[in-house]
Amino acid sequence: MAGGGELEEKKTKHKGKHDKPKPWDDPSIDHWKIEKFDASWNEGGMLETSSFSTLFPEYREKYLQEAWPIVKSALKEYGVSAELNMVEGTMTVSTTRKTRDPYIIVKARDLIKLLSRSVPAPQAIKILNDEMQCDIIKIRSLVRNKERFVKRRQRLVGPNSSTLKALEILTGCYIFVQGNTVAAMGSFKGLKQVRRVVEDCMQNVKHPVFHIKTLMLKKELEKDPSLATENWDRFLPKFKKKNVQQKKVKSKEKKEYTPFPPPPQPSKVDLQLESGEYFLSDKKKFAKKWQEKQERQAEKVAENKRKREAAFVPPKESLEQDNDKNAEDKSDVAAMAMSLKKKAKEFGKQKVIENINAEKYIASSEAAPSRKKSKHS
Repeated sequence: MAGGGELEEKKTKHKGKHDKPKPWDDPSIDHWKIEKFDASWNEGGMLETSSFSTLFPEYREKYLQEAWPIVKSALKEYGVSAELNMVEGTMTVSTTRKTRDPYIIVKARDLIKLLSRSVPAPQAIKILNDEMQCDIIKIRSLVRNKERFVKRRQRLVGPNSSTLKALEILTGCYIFVQGNTVAAMGSFKGLKQVRRVVEDCMQNVKHPVFHIKTLMLKKELEKDPSLATENWDRFLPKFKKKNVQQKKVKSKEKKEYTPFPPPPQPSKVDLQLESGEYFLSDKKKFAKKWQEKQERQAEKVAENKRKREAAFVPPKESLEQDNDKNAEDKSDVAAMAMSLKKKAKEFGKQKVIENINAEKYIASSEAAPSRKKSKHS
């Protein structure tokens, strides 16, 4: 028991031998923060000169000539020399004795790459900041068919560049689509999202609109601190790919296998020998061809005439429909006749009433006895 106690003491003694507080184990220090480079960190400068060169297309010559003074002055602040060669069509950046930051030459290389890919100079100069990174995505090799490539590239841009603007806002990156490449500038996280969206769009895996919906939901979920340690898959939408039914190609019927080859087809000469045309003279052959041509033309004329006249032929009406129509017409005529008779009777009665003279029915003391007297006399 005593020996066991000694072992425990030894274990506890050597347990926290190296667990000592470190000066960098301070929660107030942000280890992911990129500090701005100070020239005092590298007072001696660079031992060797490093340089990068890139080609640029012919249509960029005029713009680069105008914007090169701005680029040169921006690189001069970091001690980097820049050269524009219009004869060879190249841009070259190299370190000098005044260069202190060893990583600035890589940033200068990215700058001339972006300039050659038609990114505006004021935007491309922002790559010299430590927080800004760039990524040039090659999209032409992802699609073989040129028409399909143009269609998918336009899908990435969207109507009036609306899709591209939405991606820029959600990812926090500057995106520029030019020719066979997509140039993006931003943080590492944003560049990763942009690359995924571009590749999925060009490979027809997922439409950029679906990516935008997912990114919008993620941005809302980031605001809630209670969901920081949870899995977000249950909140994100799941899109199913709809397969559009294509036209079914009719498969050819398989013929029965026979070891014997098919019989040889008769040649043109054989057919002429059978019909007797082979033995005719050239004049008769020409006359026969002319007659056949005239017959074909006559058939064609008759067919066209028949088609034109077909438009003027009235359609045939069925007998059942005619009988039904006649019965309906008869019933309508009988009903009309009855209604006219009723109206005539009513009109006659009304006329009789109107023709009655009211004076005959008015009694007068003088007229009545005189009539009686005349009757008796």
